[in-house]
Amino acid sequence: MAPLRPAARGLIGLILLCTLIEATLLLADLGVLGLPRLRQLAYDYAGFWPGLLGNWRPNYALQPWTMFLTYGFLHGGPVHLVVNMITLWSLGRAVIDRVGGRGFWLLYGAALLGGGAGFGLLASDLRPMVGASGALFGLVGGILAWTYVDRYSLEEAMWPVIRAVLLLVALNVVFWWAMDGQLAWETHLGGFVAGWIMALLIDPRPLGGEPASLSKPRD
Repeated sequence: MAPLRPAARGLIGLILLCTLIEATLLLADLGVLGLPRLRQLAYDYAGFWPGLLGNWRPNYALQPWTMFLTYGFLHGGPVHLVVNMITLWSLGRAVIDRVGGRGFWLLYGAALLGGGAGFGLLASDLRPMVGASGALFGLVGGILAWTYVDRYSLEEAMWPVIRAVLLLVALNVVFWWAMDGQLAWETHLGGFVAGWIMALLIDPRPLGGEPASLSKPRD
């Protein structure tokens, strides 16, 4: 078996960190740690609270800023975590294969920030938002942005990209309905847009070629 690339080891580290945090909170929920309010405290201090962008008093001075990142390391329970981490492993490897470890972290960080911004700007609910799904939608946005560039450079049809976007919209509508409006679609939208933009800043070239805007037939 070939050794893991350093970038892939970093991805595993991210997954393990999120898993360790949720495992600790779950043990606290079950009374094993003797800290029954630990999850609520974690949400209070590290979740994304839209009210902190207004006149709410933060628990610490930098909280209105740090929450744009910290919310992505918390989850709403083990099922939420497992689904997100499986998705992160799959999408993360695809991004790393395209732009390496540095590109992955830039894209992931931008998507986290964009997800928080989307929620802060669009959400009408003042309850906290947690989860890595905004960053995951950013990874999807980045992959689709590169697919768009690749297909444009080859003069191929854009239907696969359009179909993927429509599928994402449909999934959000279905899950929003199934979850009685509790799905943070605003985070998904913000992460997707930020991921698409950052992907084109990181690597605007079609796979194995010139930037799409500069590509032309060879003589």
